Amino acid sequence: MTAAPPTPRDAATAVSPRRGPVDLPGPEGDNSIAREPLWYAYGAGDDAPEAPPWTWVPQPPPDTHVPPPPPRGGGPRRALPLGTHDRLAALPYPALPPGARGAAEPVEDRLGRALVTAFGPQRREPENPYNDHRPYASPRCLFPVHAFVDGGEGMPWRLLEPDRHALTGTPAAPARNVVLTGRYTTVPPAYQWFRGSLIAIELGFVLRALSLGLELFDVPARLRLPGPDTHALLSALGLDDAWAWSLPFVVELDGARTPVPEEDSVTGPPAHLTRTDPALAELIRVNREQTYGGAPTPLTTAVPAGLGSSATVPDWAELLWRRHSGRMPRALHGMNGRRRNVPAEALESAARWLSVPPPGPELATAFAALKVTAVVHGVEGRTDGIHRLRNGTAHLLRADATAPERLEEQYGYGVSPVNGCGIRHAPLTVFLSVRTRELFERLGTAGWGAVQHAAGWAAHGLCLSAAASGLFARPVRAFKEIPTQRVLGLDPDEMIVLSVVVGVPQDTGGALLDLRL
Repeated sequence: MTAAPPTPRDAATAVSPRRGPVDLPGPEGDNSIAREPLWYAYGAGDDAPEAPPWTWVPQPPPDTHVPPPPPRGGGPRRALPLGTHDRLAALPYPALPPGARGAAEPVEDRLGRALVTAFGPQRREPENPYNDHRPYASPRCLFPVHAFVDGGEGMPWRLLEPDRHALTGTPAAPARNVVLTGRYTTVPPAYQWFRGSLIAIELGFVLRALSLGLELFDVPARLRLPGPDTHALLSALGLDDAWAWSLPFVVELDGARTPVPEEDSVTGPPAHLTRTDPALAELIRVNREQTYGGAPTPLTTAVPAGLGSSATVPDWAELLWRRHSGRMPRALHGMNGRRRNVPAEALESAARWLSVPPPGPELATAFAALKVTAVVHGVEGRTDGIHRLRNGTAHLLRADATAPERLEEQYGYGVSPVNGCGIRHAPLTVFLSVRTRELFERLGTAGWGAVQHAAGWAAHGLCLSAAASGLFARPVRAFKEIPTQRVLGLDPDEMIVLSVVVGVPQDTGGALLDLRL
């Protein structure tokens, strides 16, 4: 996922249908990262939000950031089951296996295979500046979201270490619950408040990836969203910097309830952060407000019904192997696409994958609030222009053959000697947008996190759809928001949550080192 650094803002005025003239977040030329805290304040009821003073504080370039080392579990290390790739290769795409297919294999082994399916490294690309590559997209391949596994009531937690193909910790009992949480300090400080959204979006990616793995290996589970006491669970994971992690999602197996410690030792960021990194302190404070009151809900399917067979991928293993964000040669940055018409199936499949809601009423409500707008270019049987995707189908809003070129002009990383940009050649560029004021009216401030999770869930489906069509899919947040709203025909009070560029890949000739087990 790529995103442009903030740029200075002026004032932008629009008309609210209910409140008259208001100053909506951001001016002409600003990018969506700088506008994030303004959109949050606007959604919460501030008609004229002002940028926090830290918005324009110079930050080191993202490439200079050294993330903290990945957490390493203590205690014995238990290898995850081998041969998961072979099992996935035996499952034709897009068919799902019948229930109880893995009854002969213990549930912990099936869970291990689901974890490998969701998190396991797929390949290393020596000429790519960002490695390794997993089945889901992550900003700069940093993978800030981690999984922890426990054995139920009173049992210790184990850390999933995908690069070691293992669960590390005391394996005192079969695995019964999976906790998903993201580490904010993994993401470069240059992203400021947007670090919170990157973690929330990746949680949506990971939730769908894990849901797919559990579905393919017949492991029933339920999702428990963060409750008012969930932040106390962070300290139970054994993290030295528990304050720097997001409120956890809990995926419960076999109805086993995750124990939450009575001691509340993680209430918020350390006091010194307000002085040394105020953006980080503020995004953590906002994250701690993203709590829900609902009961755990069964995981629903991650795969749309009615998919046709793929001419590119014969099985699920090949689908996950082929997912990528657009390759560049010779360690260059960006995405390299070429102009080519694609079959109508590429758009039809994308619309179906984008129509599958995430589990649970809160995430489903946020998902329903998302508007999906696509710039279509060179799709057989479809008019070039702006389309609305809803209920699994695409509807033409406006014919516009110039939209891809105008979009590329508003992208933060244009073509340069060190960067590629294939937006003008992309057959499909998808934008997920929401009216934050209406979202908060439905879900309260928890709607902010819920819509980021829902967007990540949707975008991961689009990435898998692109792989099945032989295309790449690159999630981005580097478009200048107000000019992009005008290209798409969005209203000024619609925030762009996430975008995905779907393009035709070019063969770079680079090696792809297979890491699958």
